[in-house]
Amino acid sequence: MSHLRVFRTGFFLALVFVLLSAMGELRAQEGSTGPMIQDNPGPAIPNPNNPDASDQNPPAEQNPMETMKVNVDVVNLFFNVKDKKGGLIPNLAKTEFEVYEDGKPQTVKYFSAESNQPLTLGILIDASVSQEQVLGMEKEVGAAFLRNVLRPKDEAFVISFDVNVDLLQDFTNSSHDLTAALNRAKINGGGGGGGIPGLGGGPIPTSNPRGTLLYDAIYLASHDKLGHEVGRKAMIILTDGEDQGSQLTIKEAQEAAQKSDSIVYVLLIADRGFYGGMYSGDREMKRLCDETGGRVIEVGNKMDKLQAAFDQIANELRSQYNIGYTPTNQKRDGTYRKVQIKTKENYKVQARAGYYAISAQ
Repeated sequence: MSHLRVFRTGFFLALVFVLLSAMGELRAQEGSTGPMIQDNPGPAIPNPNNPDASDQNPPAEQNPMETMKVNVDVVNLFFNVKDKKGGLIPNLAKTEFEVYEDGKPQTVKYFSAESNQPLTLGILIDASVSQEQVLGMEKEVGAAFLRNVLRPKDEAFVISFDVNVDLLQDFTNSSHDLTAALNRAKINGGGGGGGIPGLGGGPIPTSNPRGTLLYDAIYLASHDKLGHEVGRKAMIILTDGEDQGSQLTIKEAQEAAQKSDSIVYVLLIADRGFYGGMYSGDREMKRLCDETGGRVIEVGNKMDKLQAAFDQIANELRSQYNIGYTPTNQKRDGTYRKVQIKTKENYKVQARAGYYAISAQ
């Protein structure tokens, strides 16, 4: 009997140890820091590491053609072709194109001259103090763009960023819900709360104060949202390009956008007089767009320029070519590979500059 009691006691202590260890790991995960998308006023972002989290994306079997890049080592490139004046050139044949990866020619296996694949779109709207004079027109024109561009199988989400990053609307095809989300964006400078800084009473005073978490917003939209989608993806950012207080750098934000295979457009809406001649937000935004196959469009604070910019983006998204190839470099090393698309007529090709290879890990 004494041996039985010893066995039971030992088993009980082992069970307690396992439970305490599990609780410690859970607390460690909950206490981790990093940029986060606030779940207020919009719905929470599903946790990709939690299998029980809700997933609003359609099952993969509903779109078998779109899962190719996940199941096979295929590099998919969506791009536009333009003449010297910037006009779109449609209906070119597969034989017009040559693809190079790190300078080595690649064999094109898949080609389409029009993009019928569903579009996944992220709208990021700057709600920091510097945008107070232009936020209203951004909402109005952005809503009209979504009504015009979204097709039945397309989806979009809306994020606003200021001293926080807020998911105002998760993936949906409803232009009504997306418009309502845009209208919820409000200027937020983080002041006037009166409470404890960092707990609803404003940002914690630091040498790098929070004001416009642009880089964090780009990273989170890329990594948490678009990175889990397949097919055609684009991000449209309405901002002056100035960042203040992000935890992440523009390099980290750009890398996340590249890894999500998203084309990034920046509508540069800047009241330059607000900065007193110290404005410089366009440089980093141009680099981001060039690397991902999008572009920066200067809007200033003019309604007609903003409308024209959205029209240009809509036309480019409807006039994309799609090329797919299996790279000759089969190493799964996670390295960055430069890609170049050339045409026989030396047209300008607007495409991303490269991609990150799949990692063996």
